[in-house]
Amino acid sequence: MADNCIFCKIAAGQIPSVKIYEDEKVIAFLDVGPVSDGHTLVIPKQHYTKVHECPPEILASITSVLPKVAGAVFAALAVDGYNVLCNNGRAAGQLVEHLHFHIIPRKTGDGVFSHWPAFKYPQGKAEELAEKIRAKL
Repeated sequence: MADNCIFCKIAAGQIPSVKIYEDEKVIAFLDVGPVSDGHTLVIPKQHYTKVHECPPEILASITSVLPKVAGAVFAALAVDGYNVLCNNGRAAGQLVEHLHFHIIPRKTGDGVFSHWPAFKYPQGKAEELAEKIRAKL
């Protein structure tokens, strides 16, 4: 457990939460600051900050739970869809530095994430970026 990590404390049962699911490695609970009704967080019980820092076996446990919980949220709330998001680092919007996945129920026209700031790469830029990324694999 990391000192002063609210999600570690929730996982340890030291802070109450509205649990949706729990097993030996993973817990899912309702977000206390939801974007929509039923906004659920899925976290590993062990403390990891970002996806790339989490061991593959722990990620496997999380990703085996995500479809089950997402399907239950989708069915229970009769929504039109849902987002599964994982913010890594402050610049990406990660407010709690404990790896977590958001399941955000969506209704058509709800206005949540209404603008995706997409753009086109200039000629040659995609290949340049891909080469830099491949070099770090």
